[in-house]
Amino acid sequence: MSNKNGAMKKKDEHPTMSPRLRFPAFRDSGEWMEVSLAKFLKESRIEGSSGDVARKITVKLWGNGVYAKDESIKGSENTKYYKRRAGQFIYSKLDFLNQAFGIIPPELDGYESTVDLPCFDVSKDINTYFLLEWVKRNDFYKRNGEVADGGRKAKRIQSEAFLSFPIALPPHIAEQNKIANCLLSLDELIAAEGQKLEALKLHKDGLMQELFPRSGETVPRLRFPEFREAKEWDVKTLSELAENLDNRRIPVTESDRVKGNIPYYGASGIVDYIQSFIFDEDLLCISEDGANLLARTTPIAFSISGKSWVNNHAHVLKFSCRSVQKIVEDYLNSISLEDYLTGMAQPKLNRAMLDTIPVPVPKDEDEQLAVADCLTSLDGLIADQNLRVNALKAHKKGLMQQLFPVLNEVQA
Repeated sequence: MSNKNGAMKKKDEHPTMSPRLRFPAFRDSGEWMEVSLAKFLKESRIEGSSGDVARKITVKLWGNGVYAKDESIKGSENTKYYKRRAGQFIYSKLDFLNQAFGIIPPELDGYESTVDLPCFDVSKDINTYFLLEWVKRNDFYKRNGEVADGGRKAKRIQSEAFLSFPIALPPHIAEQNKIANCLLSLDELIAAEGQKLEALKLHKDGLMQELFPRSGETVPRLRFPEFREAKEWDVKTLSELAENLDNRRIPVTESDRVKGNIPYYGASGIVDYIQSFIFDEDLLCISEDGANLLARTTPIAFSISGKSWVNNHAHVLKFSCRSVQKIVEDYLNSISLEDYLTGMAQPKLNRAMLDTIPVPVPKDEDEQLAVADCLTSLDGLIADQNLRVNALKAHKKGLMQQLFPVLNEVQA
């Protein structure tokens, strides 16, 4: 095999390649080279303490960093732990396919992990952040994840296998640094915008505590000026506030659904798009079952409008007033419903218990509208900020596809 100058490549030469996008200063620097991670990483095995006393760390999924492990129950004194150092690369053998990669931050220097979270000293010949961004790419972890060993529920990427995986590097570390700094600046921007998003959510949560009467009270602590002398709020059950349309729900198995553009809703929102509909109006859906009734990772009450289909995992309520529907939606998402749930392994909010849930509502229709408009405005700000964060993440993902060469095409 000859190169573009006609010279024959030696058998031991590494494969070369080039990314689609390069910074101007490096366009004539030569092609990137594919080498194994073992050239730059050396596993660290500094003996630590036992599981009952070790300060433990964990690696978050999807490249979300390394954190101290919060354990209410101490580990076993028979489990061996190893000390980790700031700047080391760490990954989870069990969650390799879930992007559980990270760099030990300075504040976790001296913390410990087991061999299932191996750590590696990183050579000065590779930029640590460049390395982290490389392994977080789909065409790295999805392709290399095929070599995992173990049972179906406990597949692991062993350290030896991990070190054999390839990485593509530019000829000069200065180009690595340039790429790393570019992506790091985007991460900092994403983090800053993410903090604004969380601040808006916290602001709404705090405002909800003031806009609604507290338990045992009949007026909220915070009231719009024009309603400070208005009547006390009512407390009504959901059966008094809305018409229940559960009897119109129809579950459809995935194999029987005809794909289309009409949303098919389940307990936590849209689960599919189909051709037919059973509702065509403004409605409020409330989760009927599932772990999310306790976990609350997504809202348990959500409004839908227009043509839709709802299965039997979400209750369906129809309100005569949009403002009251908004008040009920946000109120239910702000309180615990544990007292109304049945079942331990699979929490369930049945129709009988749903009907009895009390909700505070202003008597004055104008005050209902004012509260609903305030909450809707905040939701708009949160949605806009969420779009900004997602747009930046998409921009970074697209940029990475240009700045890194592809070793093997992998189905995303």
